Amino acid sequence: MLVLTRKLGESIAIDDHIKITVVQIKGKQVRLGIQAPKETKIHREEVYSAIQDQNKEAGSAPADTLELTKALKG
Repeated sequence: MLVLTRKLGESIAIDDHIKITVVQIKGKQVRLGIQAPKETKIHREEVYSAIQDQNKEAGSAPADTLELTKALKG
């Protein structure tokens, strides 16, 4: 893990397409602004984990459930 120190208004560049800027510091919270291409998916860690869990559940659904879902869609 790379650990960097940034002050208010300072940024971090990731590759040529992503820029993360410290936009506010209030107590123990830091607000970050992220500039990235629209196709880049950006989530808070807890949201990303929930998406991964749902994907695992969907992938392990019984075959008959998947067939029923396909039939209902048309």
